[in-house]
Amino acid sequence: MNKKLILAHIAMFFVALIYASNFTIAKPVMAGETPYVQPFGFIMLRVLAGTSLFGLTHLFFVRERIDTKDIWRLALCGVCGVAGNQLCFFYGLNLTTPINGALIMLTTPILVLLLSMLVFKEKLTSMKAGGIVLGLSGAALLILNNGAAIPDAPNPMLGNIFIGINAAFYAVYLVLVKPLMSKYSPITTLKWVFFFGTIYVLPFGWDQMLEVDYEALPTSILLSIGFVLFFVTYLAYLLNGSALSVVKASVSSTYIYLQPLLASIIAVAAGKDKITLTMIFAGLLIFAGVFLVSKRSKKIIDQTVKSTENKDDLSPHLVKK
Repeated sequence: MNKKLILAHIAMFFVALIYASNFTIAKPVMAGETPYVQPFGFIMLRVLAGTSLFGLTHLFFVRERIDTKDIWRLALCGVCGVAGNQLCFFYGLNLTTPINGALIMLTTPILVLLLSMLVFKEKLTSMKAGGIVLGLSGAALLILNNGAAIPDAPNPMLGNIFIGINAAFYAVYLVLVKPLMSKYSPITTLKWVFFFGTIYVLPFGWDQMLEVDYEALPTSILLSIGFVLFFVTYLAYLLNGSALSVVKASVSSTYIYLQPLLASIIAVAAGKDKITLTMIFAGLLIFAGVFLVSKRSKKIIDQTVKSTENKDDLSPHLVKK
């Protein structure tokens, strides 16, 4: 294993750790009937921070131009990797628990497989079908078992649904962004992805961002916001982008399996959540489903990436769908 590959795996582990921490650290900012920051306002802060940080990094260290033909892909990455992904995630996290959210995110590889079947007409084998049924059954169990409100999670069922939608956006983003990360510097790609994402988030988050009384925010909340803006928004995207320039998208997606374990440890240690038998059983169903589809889904992702590197044909399919 060469040095670049080792560094890529280290980067992906830290990305998983940062995202797992995000479930617990970000939630208090939006918790309660009168949250410090509304979910969409929080996302507005994130995309503005991301656009600014990646823009400044690009200005001083890269100064790379993009081909006009790649603008459509960057615009779609802005939808899937920033706007749709983050809006759904924070809205869902505000309604559900950290461990539930992390488990729902495990369905990403299964959603990638479903996407490839719809867009690229992949054949449905018995093993893939079984994996899809098991994985989605686990997700459905989490959603349907959490219909009642619990402390700091006013509507877990709806929250889990939105976390699931976020996972779907992230699955599409992984496929779309890989060719860009291979062609350009990750900083160049992320600068434009966040630029487009900011445009899409403006109608949803601008007013909520302006409503925040920043001077009245407690130090703990300011630290939580700072963690999300720098580590979750800037550093995690940068590390993941750097890793994607070295490894295949399928390899990067497997690190999402670490998130439930890390998120559970962090949430329980912080006293923000607890593990139940239903969570364990649902998690096992999801893991089993991912196991059954993982080998095939990895191949599909890699074929998809190779196809989109050679032919810019993903956009028409996605638009039609």
